[in-house]
Amino acid sequence: MERQKYLIDTNAVIDYLGNKMPASGMSLMNNALDTNPNISVITKIEVLGFNTKAEDYEILENFINDVYLIDLTDAIIERTIKIRKTYRTKLPDAIIAATAIENNLKLITRNLADFKSISGIEIINPYQSIV
Repeated sequence: MERQKYLIDTNAVIDYLGNKMPASGMSLMNNALDTNPNISVITKIEVLGFNTKAEDYEILENFINDVYLIDLTDAIIERTIKIRKTYRTKLPDAIIAATAIENNLKLITRNLADFKSISGIEIINPYQSIV
């Protein structure tokens, strides 16, 4: 059986580290982090761009260092452009969607509104997941 592969959105990282998810969402995230944890370069920028206390920043930085970071590639850039033109999506969300699609990853996010109309992406809401 093939392990699931996930792309973790910024809001899921923050909610997970803040222990703000229901038990099923925490379980989903624990599973994702035990298997194939991936984040987009945009998530790194957003997470580490928060103004926070030094000890909280260290937690964020440690999390970022423990997951696989997917940088922008030509394929992701081209897909991002198509998504922005087709769905009028904000640039950060378009990059995250393109990263998930191009890498065949399921996106873990609670931000359903910005991704639900984009075809080719599978979204998992950690607030609704039952693991």
